[in-house]
Amino acid sequence: MLADGWELDEPWTPLHCDLNDPVPDTLVTQTGLRVESVGPNRAAAWMEVHWSAFRGTAFGEAERAEVVDWWTTMMDGPFAEQGRSVAALDSEGRMVAIAGVWSAGRGRPGLIEPMGTHRDHRGKGYGAAICQAAGFALREMGASSAIVCAESSNVGAVATYASAGFTPHPPVADLLRQGTA
Repeated sequence: MLADGWELDEPWTPLHCDLNDPVPDTLVTQTGLRVESVGPNRAAAWMEVHWSAFRGTAFGEAERAEVVDWWTTMMDGPFAEQGRSVAALDSEGRMVAIAGVWSAGRGRPGLIEPMGTHRDHRGKGYGAAICQAAGFALREMGASSAIVCAESSNVGAVATYASAGFTPHPPVADLLRQGTA
């Protein structure tokens, strides 16, 4: 691809977690969270956490309608049977962290994408707990392992996955088509 006009871009750290053995729920228990799979009736709350984790800007009605439409399209798509939206709720029932999980089938790897913690609830271990819960969900779906990639510059994300039991591997540069930055 490099010979065809692509160039190296930012490095990403791949992380891996073996799911052949039972996934512990110690981080979920320690943080006092409750984990649930999210359906259409909670899509807006799931997307609000996602929006806060990645955008950090106000989440108004226009944004809500747009991102719930994204979620609905994703979960009604051809791979919806292989995916699940997982959420962590605190003791007051507030959704504080989310993860999307995608299984390639029984005995195959699963992917965590996206994962995020609401900005108002960071620094409490909720990110690592939702990663552990995502691994548990993937194992339930038959996945043999969980994989995820995080921007290497996002030290907090890499550390969060590592604290949830994921093994980081050497960074790999992303590719960018020249002139599309």
